[in-house]
Amino acid sequence: MINTTQTNRRASDYLIPAAIALLCATAAYAGADNTFDPALAKFTDFLEGSGGKIITVLSLAAGLIGLASGRFSLGQIAVPVGVGIGVGTGVPIVTSVVTAVI
Repeated sequence: MINTTQTNRRASDYLIPAAIALLCATAAYAGADNTFDPALAKFTDFLEGSGGKIITVLSLAAGLIGLASGRFSLGQIAVPVGVGIGVGTGVPIVTSVVTAVI
């Protein structure tokens, strides 16, 4: 048999803290925080500038080394091209999507 006093006690163990949390809750403002804006600006400037070019050149060099080793793979050509496109156009796309969602 189920003991009703024990069931009521368990329910109150969850309901009382939930009611207190509900009464003490305040409004949350999503998107109003600009704590990481300087870091985001520096990182996107790096990727869109010389950092993106360095990453693309290193990826291209790795693909050329793979080609020079004698084993040909389409990935050795496709990966540097994808990295270049991703670094060049990916950052503005991701930034605009995140801004639109928030």
